[in-house]
Amino acid sequence: MIQVEAITEIDLQAYLDDELPARRRMEVEAYLCHHPADAARVRVGLQTRDDLRLAFADILRPPRGTTVDAARRLERGLLRDRIIRRVRRVVAVAVLIGLGWFAHAEVGLLGIGQVVASALPPAYVNDAVMAHRATLVRAAMRSQRGAPTYNPAEIRATTAIVMPALPQDWKVADVQIFPSTFGPSVEMVIHTEAFGTGTLFAVRPGRFDVVPATLMHRDELAVAHWQVGEVAYALVAKADPQELEKAATGLVASLY
Repeated sequence: MIQVEAITEIDLQAYLDDELPARRRMEVEAYLCHHPADAARVRVGLQTRDDLRLAFADILRPPRGTTVDAARRLERGLLRDRIIRRVRRVVAVAVLIGLGWFAHAEVGLLGIGQVVASALPPAYVNDAVMAHRATLVRAAMRSQRGAPTYNPAEIRATTAIVMPALPQDWKVADVQIFPSTFGPSVEMVIHTEAFGTGTLFAVRPGRFDVVPATLMHRDELAVAHWQVGEVAYALVAKADPQELEKAATGLVASLY
């Protein structure tokens, strides 16, 4: 077994600057999959790097060495400033939410139902919901026969999508390759005892990230979505949200 050298802050900075060889870059990405805090920090740095590259895209002459050094110092400074600003925004939002719940408890909302604010879901969640609905239509047609044969190794070799390990009591009813906004995706129909029939959607959204299982609703459907490295997933079902979230958490754990 090959011993992987410990990932340091220098490696993370070199990753941001595109200065790592291919093998070391893969080692850093594997490390980030298991360290969400560092992954979030690197994600901010990558966004800052991309912003700087766009800002300098119209300059035709190659920059001098002093300009490059100054840009890198500016990039590191912006990274620190952006993290500080985000922390301040989180604190401010937390205070506002606390005040809102206090007002709700003291005054009430004149009969208006409870509203829970949530962040805008990733774009691939829309593809997952559309694939789920298309699968239900397909299942109702006698002429559209399912393909229950499930080969995760073949899927990985063909699409570069790593599928999570399924619980033993789950039964695969159909596996299809669907087109999506981000390219080929995997749509799997599964039957479970916990929440009945659902679909597991997987796609490569084109950006490295580490996102824990997050629960949301789309009309009558419950959706749990998450991302590990280069692959994003969504578990969709008309089911009890707590059961779906529990199942999604188990699938996330199987990917590490």
